[in-house]
Formats: sequence, structure tokens, C-alpha cells
Amino acid sequence: MFTGIITDIGTVRELEKRGDLRARIATGYDTAGIDLGASIASDGVCLTVVDLGPDWYDVEISAETVSKTNLGTWEVGRRVNLERALKVGDELGGHIVSGHVDGVAEVIAVKDEGDSTRVTLRAPEALAKFIAPKGSVALNGTSLTVNEVAGCDFGINFIPHTKEATTWGDVAVGQKINLEIDTLARYVARLAEMSS
Repeated sequence: MFTGIITDIGTVRELEKRGDLRARIATGYDTAGIDLGASIASDGVCLTVVDLGPDWYDVEISAETVSKTNLGTWEVGRRVNLERALKVGDELGGHIVSGHVDGVAEVIAVKDEGDSTRVTLRAPEALAKFIAPKGSVALNGTSLTVNEVAGCDFGINFIPHTKEATTWGDVAVGQKINLEIDTLARYVARLAEMSS
């Protein structure tokens, strides 16, 4: 489990296509405190650490994960939002995030509003019903509040701190973004579906 509060920005250092995709991610985390088998959300995808070095960790990414996320677009040098798994007693500053991406949204507009940036994204039609104004979503692992919704399109406002502490300062039209809908929204929709 994660909170969607990004605690490091890593960099993809190496990519190797084996049976699956293997990635080496450079990090500012103290890797001496990371165990093999630990889960680290990388751009919102819960990935298992399979090897470690002094300032990096390796993950293996299955073909299934590549097909359901934006990880297939990763290139060496790409900056990646990172979050270590939640520990009992940690502050839950965002919302509960599983690291299981539901689909990929596309950035369709970016507009500066004062010091903040308004980003409009288009969700896959099957997921749009789970996105509500003032609800939560995780986008590339970042816990965010939805401002408005119009059909499959929804808007997010990024304050300067979020743009500096995550990769959202680099956002551009056309980018594919990992989307995880709020778990609560999923269950509320399922209950409504069952009672009708």
C-alpha cells in the first residue's frame, strides 16, 4: 500500500528486454534500508526490487504490466516518481493507493494559471465513471484531487510544490499517464451497480 505522496524522483538508468523488461532506477533513497523483494511504486506502479546497488535498484516488469501502463514508453534518462511502501504508523498524507494501475490517461491540455498549472487529461471510457469532482486519483503515483469532470476529460491543478517534488513540472500534451482510480470510488460504483 502507498499514499500517493512522492518521496523521491528516480531516473531510469538502464533498460534490458529479457523475457520481461528489467529496469535499473537510480534513487536518492538509502538503498542499505531497502530489502530485496521490497515494493516501490515507480510512476505509480508497484514494482518488486530484485537487485540493489549503492544508489540504484532493479525491477522486473512483466509483459502484462507493460501492456496496462506507460512503462513501455520508459527510456534511459526518464525521471520517475518514487514512493516506498507504507509502514504501520506512517502518516497517510494522500489517499490509499495500491500501486495497481487501472489504465492510461492522456494529457490533452496544459495551461499555466498564476504559479499553478492546470492539466486536463482524458481517461479511458471504462474508467471515467469512477472519476468525480473533488475525488481522488493517483496519476503516475501522485495522489491528486480532481477539479472538474466533463465526460472522459478531467482537470487537475498542480501547485508549485507538487511540480518541484514530482515529475509533474515536466508535463506536456500527449503524455501517457498511469491512472489508478480511488479504491473507494470503485466499491461505491460496484455497490450501486449491484443494488440497481
